[in-house]
Amino acid sequence: MSWFWLLVLVVFRLWFAGALPMTGDEAYFVFWGEHPAGGYYDHPPMVGWWLSGLLSISRDEWFLRLPVLVLPLILAGGGWWLVRPHGSERARMAALLILLQPVNVWNVLITTDTPVILFTMLSLLAYVAALRADPRSRRVLVWHAVAGALLGLAFLGKYFAALLGIAYLAHVLFIRRDAARWAGFALLLVAALPAPLYNLWWNSSHCWVNILFNFMNRHQSAGLSLNNPLQYLASLVYLATPWVLFELCRQRKKVVQAVRENRETGAVFWLMLIPLALLALMSLGRSVGLHWLVSFVPLLAVLAASVLPLAVLARLLRWSAVFAVLHVLAIVVIAALPMQTWKNNRLYDGIVLTVHADELLANLQPYASDYLFAMDGYSPAATLAYHARRPFAVFGEGSFHARQDDFITDWRAQDGRNVLILRKSEPKMDEYAAFFNHVDSREFELYGTRYYILLGQRFNYAVYHDKVLTRIRDRFYRIPAWLPQRGCAFCERYFPEMNEQ
Repeated sequence: MSWFWLLVLVVFRLWFAGALPMTGDEAYFVFWGEHPAGGYYDHPPMVGWWLSGLLSISRDEWFLRLPVLVLPLILAGGGWWLVRPHGSERARMAALLILLQPVNVWNVLITTDTPVILFTMLSLLAYVAALRADPRSRRVLVWHAVAGALLGLAFLGKYFAALLGIAYLAHVLFIRRDAARWAGFALLLVAALPAPLYNLWWNSSHCWVNILFNFMNRHQSAGLSLNNPLQYLASLVYLATPWVLFELCRQRKKVVQAVRENRETGAVFWLMLIPLALLALMSLGRSVGLHWLVSFVPLLAVLAASVLPLAVLARLLRWSAVFAVLHVLAIVVIAALPMQTWKNNRLYDGIVLTVHADELLANLQPYASDYLFAMDGYSPAATLAYHARRPFAVFGEGSFHARQDDFITDWRAQDGRNVLILRKSEPKMDEYAAFFNHVDSREFELYGTRYYILLGQRFNYAVYHDKVLTRIRDRFYRIPAWLPQRGCAFCERYFPEMNEQ
């Protein structure tokens, strides 16, 4: 039966990875991969590095998504290994519970979360291996160093990998009592530090963009809200599945006993609980995305498989299997529905753009040789650039998200050039008139939704500099004076006078 579920899951995920069009976020990370660099605007560079390598082989969606297709198998293997000392049947159930967690059924998206989830699990496995090793053996220190190096790699995927580092520190401070804990943690820390130090070094010569985005620009609207904690709780219940959480709560005495009596079970519990608790605290002031929890949710399945009675685990697996089948059926049905089914959805224009990008691009082809193509948002720009295999700039101020185009498109070089701006809403011509000698518009319909082409003749860089680039600098590149700067390409390119001050 285990092999049956594994086969079904692999076949479905392969089909879905090939059938699902490249989403805007994924296309944006492909954009990273097409421009190999030491780092990128929003996050550390790991997924961009991965995609650079994959793009050298193929651009097929299923191939670029290969890391996330393999990821659930690695997570399940890690769960199996963690539970193996409790018996082979429990280990098998741990692997199946992880495979059947909802996100491991439907998530085929290659994003910055993929390397974080992978390296977080591998780091945790190395840490537990250190706990299992003979305390008199050198392997204890070696495994701590491996855990630290893998934590560093997770950090190069996304900053919130640091939550696991905090969990390691708390575990050493308050839970562990063995003689090797401080030497081991010291090695773990030393092995992890090169990654964040490298990231800081890169940021210091690149406008501190990761710091500005993750800790300043994206939190301007943060504030206390009851909705955010409720959203966090709903996300946790969904990802871990309600029945697993219910049984863990119902049999909490067994859980507490196992955590106290078994060092490895205790480690899994605390290394899961501390990050989830920190995320819960964060949810009091801001929205915590569903994807932030995924690195630690597999450990709930590990805990359940280690503690709960086998009969209960068998029942949980049946419910999880039914839940997984419902997800599969829902996705298959949605994929089979005609496009017009979603016509009344407010996101319909974006759905058409994503699903029928090639047909949309055919309407732009007559202008391909004479115009720079652009859009007013990063997601559709990245999606169309992926399909067209040509740049789509982001015209205008945009948002605090996904500003990598600030470093790719040099607007000075576009001075005097014609620019085509594709929009999903009707443009106000007077808003664009100042940027061009002449503006005109066209429109076309595709699957019942209307798109607008704004044709700008002879782009005026000087006006764009004063009206747009200056606002971008003031809004997104306000680098605090206490951060040491070795360079900022955006400011050096458009505001060289700043370097003379």
